[in-house]
Amino acid sequence: MKPSIAMNAHRAEIRSIVEAHHASNARVFGSVATSTDIDGSDLDILIDPSADTTLFDIGSIRHKLKQLLGVPVDVLTPNALPDHFRNVVISQALAI
Repeated sequence: MKPSIAMNAHRAEIRSIVEAHHASNARVFGSVATSTDIDGSDLDILIDPSADTTLFDIGSIRHKLKQLLGVPVDVLTPNALPDHFRNVVISQALAI
């Protein structure tokens, strides 16, 4: 299944999972954001962590979204993005 199809079917659940783990502002970037995803593509999600967000929270978000959507998922925070393309990703990311 294309990640864009899975994401569009579960937008509210994705936001709920992110918010339940001390994060907010779930956005998509990469091939799903540019409408170039194919079967087997991963879903790249950008979240804003709170002061309470831990690495376990981020891992749990990734795991739960993979279970929900049935596609590979990467979950990143803005500070985890490489410097050379952080601003581009943030500016092109689309709200979920």
